[in-house]
Amino acid sequence: MDYDAELDATGLLCPLPVLKARKRLSALVSGQVLRMRATDPAAIIDVPHYCFEAGHTLALTQDEGDVQVYFIRKA
Repeated sequence: MDYDAELDATGLLCPLPVLKARKRLSALVSGQVLRMRATDPAAIIDVPHYCFEAGHTLALTQDEGDVQVYFIRKA
């Protein structure tokens, strides 16, 4: 999947991955996609919840070994 910005949140624990994603998304325009990598086990719950609450679209999730990758399309 194509993306416009990337965020490496590996090694960070809740709530930092979501807080950093929110900050990075604020610099994007509507429709652009952020690719975020995270290792926090809570991110599996936190990222979809954040997207729902903020109105963003969680376009794709995938695993790369121990890393979860999230593609978030800005509302």
